[in-house]
Amino acid sequence: MPADADRLSAARRALSEAESLAGASGLSPRPSSADGAGPGEVAGPRSPASSADGGRGAGGSDPDPHAVARRIVLRQLAMGPRTRRQLEDKLRDRGCESDVARRVLDRMTEVGLVDDESYAEMYVRSKQETKGLAAGALRHELRQKGVPDEVVDAALEEVDPEREKEQARELVARRLRTMRGLDREVQTRRLAGFLARKGYGPGVAYQVVREALDELPENRRD
Repeated sequence: MPADADRLSAARRALSEAESLAGASGLSPRPSSADGAGPGEVAGPRSPASSADGGRGAGGSDPDPHAVARRIVLRQLAMGPRTRRQLEDKLRDRGCESDVARRVLDRMTEVGLVDDESYAEMYVRSKQETKGLAAGALRHELRQKGVPDEVVDAALEEVDPEREKEQARELVARRLRTMRGLDREVQTRRLAGFLARKGYGPGVAYQVVREALDELPENRRD
């Protein structure tokens, strides 16, 4: 989306400016003895992340592990929004040291590239509109992506119960078109199960299903 691309571009510029200022002040991160040898030290083997993403630096030296981690994170974000936990997992899988990952992700958070709150809000809106997911399913999926519970709770405060119920009615109406001719008990069971998988509670599910089935011509009482 254009807005997401603009945000990513602006955050990258802010990150670059912050790093330039840090370097001018002598604050830019330097590799630890585990990542690159200092005077009189023997360099250890390069991490998988350095080999896969950084190549070798000027003069054949190992690349800055922080720069390698930043490139990995920016590639992930270029493909779409990610939670901090997802990025931590990716960096760990690529062999990044935990302290390097933490420092890089802290900096990314400072400039707005990593923002679990915005991610959760966007995820809730998107999945409600495209998948018709209810709060129960949204909570489960956000937790699986590593979003903290307090952030999930805040994002789900925006979910309107009445709008959620209307959403359930729309889902049932569409699914019911494929069930004409089936016994009412079978329809009820299948529709309730369908809504449960979308995260709707039993009370809402059975109420909506009952109302929809009562409105069918074959079930109306004269």
